[in-house]
Amino acid sequence: MHVHHKRRKEVQNRLARIEGHVRGLRKMVEEDKTCPEILLQIIAIRGALNKVSRIVLEDHIETCLKETAASGETEQSLEELKEALSKLI
Repeated sequence: MHVHHKRRKEVQNRLARIEGHVRGLRKMVEEDKTCPEILLQIIAIRGALNKVSRIVLEDHIETCLKETAASGETEQSLEELKEALSKLI
């Protein structure tokens, strides 16, 4: 099943920013920045990834789950979501 995600562009923009932060982190390591500075950058990246996860989950609930409920495939969709969440958390 193909679903159009409403917040695709927002997720793409956030991932592009995260990508830039990861490149910056690599540069910090190359430049021997202090461990606390590096750890703070890692914390910021992790927070940004968590935000993307929340957006994707909200989008999934608002689009995919609604569509599967309408098509009668709710059980399989819920199992897939539970499996993904168990790996994420």
